[in-house]
Amino acid sequence: MIRSFRRYHRQISIVLCIPLFLTVLTGMSFTIIHEWFHQGDLGEFILKIHTLEIIHLEKIYPLLTGLGLVGLLITGISMTGLFRQRPNTNNL
Repeated sequence: MIRSFRRYHRQISIVLCIPLFLTVLTGMSFTIIHEWFHQGDLGEFILKIHTLEIIHLEKIYPLLTGLGLVGLLITGISMTGLFRQRPNTNNL
């Protein structure tokens, strides 16, 4: 079971690598440009890239990245063994 979760985790992470990198990079860039340098026009452009409004995916992109992250969390947590039942060692 853990082997299949590793395979799913690897596949999900490969698919989400670029979208998550784009989200993190543009989110940090927006904060720096908008809050520190007060560049409103450039900040709005970066926000359009952040939400993929620039190619009209602003309604589905957050849902897909969110579902992908939930999948990564579920497979990652299941691989840690936190919810694995341990054998009873109190046999008398």
